[in-house]
Amino acid sequence: MNAEKKFHQVMILSVVLLVFCFLAALCMGRYSIPISTVFAELMGNGDPSSTVHTVIFNVRIPRMILSILAGAGLSAAGLAFQCLFSNPLATPDTLGTAEGASFGAALGILLGFQSAGVQALSLIMGAAAVALVFLVSGKGNGRSRSMIYVILAGMVISSLFRALVSLTKYAADPQDQLPVITFWLMGSFSGITKRSLLTSAPLILAGLLILTLLRFRLNVLSLSEEEAKSLGMNLKQMRILIVVSASAITAAVVSACGVIGWVGLLVPHIARMLLGNDNRYCEPASMVLGGLFMLVTDTAARCMTASEIPVSILTALIGAPVFILLLRKTGGIRA
Repeated sequence: MNAEKKFHQVMILSVVLLVFCFLAALCMGRYSIPISTVFAELMGNGDPSSTVHTVIFNVRIPRMILSILAGAGLSAAGLAFQCLFSNPLATPDTLGTAEGASFGAALGILLGFQSAGVQALSLIMGAAAVALVFLVSGKGNGRSRSMIYVILAGMVISSLFRALVSLTKYAADPQDQLPVITFWLMGSFSGITKRSLLTSAPLILAGLLILTLLRFRLNVLSLSEEEAKSLGMNLKQMRILIVVSASAITAAVVSACGVIGWVGLLVPHIARMLLGNDNRYCEPASMVLGGLFMLVTDTAARCMTASEIPVSILTALIGAPVFILLLRKTGGIRA
């Protein structure tokens, strides 16, 4: 089958499933709502002062929109980093962005900040982690920065901020602050409000837009540096754009809902399995599939039990077995 035709089929099916799951998720939860009532509210025929209206527009829709954006953003960032570092195991937190943002949030909780302050400090620390990575992996001896140095610097910075998170947890009040930090680090969309959505969404959307515009050039990154330059690509500019965009997405997601693993690793591989290695098709497909995966997972997390399960637990429980199956299907593991 023609690759472009298959891409269109996958995208149409994924978007239809996404819309269907979005409507279904509006009905589901501890406070169930009939689909007819949901449609009435969406069409503006409901009562603005009712509990149903509040649940739909103030609780579920902001949460679901951010879950879709988070899934799309992490998937796109993961695919971009896998291309940039020529490493199929690269994830959105390869450069320590997630660990830096986690430390910022944990520090904000320790200092008693409100949710907006915690989110802002998390974003700042996520950006600081990326800046430190580039500082550590600087030119030094005059040679141009090698991507392997960037990866190694990312590992070092991740380890540093992970230790700072542990230090923050050690210093936190075990009765009040420590449980909040621990639950936040597990990753959850339970605390999402319109304000947190408005804070995170612009960064995620800006990063997605840049990565979408660069998708035609991602294939060139698989070539050698000399071949890429011979095609007229400014590699330094390209790498900076990818790192800044993917890191902004990761920091925005982590600052809003904590650390969510596996999405940025698993979904790009599913997209490649469906569409091949052409990033012109894999990048937008990863965004839609990531949004769908995150929406379904978050809906399951809030509906499975009376007390909500942190969504990162479900992504790991789903992601690890699925990734093993993908490896077996593609020949990565021999029985």
